Amino acid sequence: MAYRVIVVGMGKRGLHHAAAFAANPRFELAGICSRDPQRLAAAASKLGTVKTSTDPSELASEVKPEVFCFCTPPGVRLPLIELGIRSGAKLIAFEKPVAMTSSEGLAIKQALDAAGVKAVVSHQHRYGEHYQRVKEIIASGAIGQVRSVYGTSTGWAAHMLSHLVEYTSWFNDYVPAEWAMAQAAGRGKLSDGHTSPDYVAGVVHFRNGVRGIYDCGAGAPDVPEVPYWWRKVRIGAQGTDGFAEVYTGSGWRAVTPDGVQSGPGGMNYEHDMPPYVEEMADWLDDGNKPHPLRFERAFHGLEIMSAMYRSAIEGGQIALPLARGIDELDGLRGRVPARKVLMTLADTAKEYSE
Repeated sequence: MAYRVIVVGMGKRGLHHAAAFAANPRFELAGICSRDPQRLAAAASKLGTVKTSTDPSELASEVKPEVFCFCTPPGVRLPLIELGIRSGAKLIAFEKPVAMTSSEGLAIKQALDAAGVKAVVSHQHRYGEHYQRVKEIIASGAIGQVRSVYGTSTGWAAHMLSHLVEYTSWFNDYVPAEWAMAQAAGRGKLSDGHTSPDYVAGVVHFRNGVRGIYDCGAGAPDVPEVPYWWRKVRIGAQGTDGFAEVYTGSGWRAVTPDGVQSGPGGMNYEHDMPPYVEEMADWLDDGNKPHPLRFERAFHGLEIMSAMYRSAIEGGQIALPLARGIDELDGLRGRVPARKVLMTLADTAKEYSE
């Protein structure tokens, strides 16, 4: 049986999702939606015969999808989750971040839990061969007992921090975090559609004693192995006997008792999207095969991000899990100093100019 899918949002990521569903025989791409008629027509010309609409409610009512997928800007989350639930979908797939604030994230969690609807969040880089190889090395014990995990990115937090948290959590076998502490700088991106401070840096303590170290945005360190500033992302784990790390834009490396190792790999949606989509079908077929990128994992990642933001707002350590939701972005607007952020890379000066 092919599961009926609609995809809402026909930007770059929406088109990636729609193409991956269309290429998989376990799914029927039954409809696509965009508020932009020209973008919708361009997408339809690439995807073949498929229903189109500029109204997601109308499309969902007509198609009655089993998978409701949306790839929209991060300011639109809860209303589309609620629409997916009303449509009768068995699974909702959507883009990271889970939400822009913990209050919205908790509302999404409550809605999904009450409806009993499965959900997955698109941290699909984990399917890259370089990410897979680093995980294999860590899981094999080649670096010894993991003591710390770390993630850096010169892209700002609304785009990149959830990736850093997700993959370091994966390297640490998704052991829950107990507290976080962080600082933030730069107000420019607090008025961007992908809203966050220009720079966030902090630490997270996981239940098994592993320490997470995160450095995201304008002040993050260079990753010389990667030429393009947006892909200067380093994610890894340090153990008692060595380390292993991945560069989103340029392969991986490890140092173990067996010596220095390295290999290729790069961000590639054509490679990474098919297994991400395939494992949705596996979960729909068999509830005992949950998707690796299921909502509960991404939600804890949101809690970690939110705790870092709250630490920047309130000071000190923030305990996890969070007891209640708040609007962290509003708090950051009132707390982050009105000083221009200090940048690590000249390449980012235009991006963080405000």
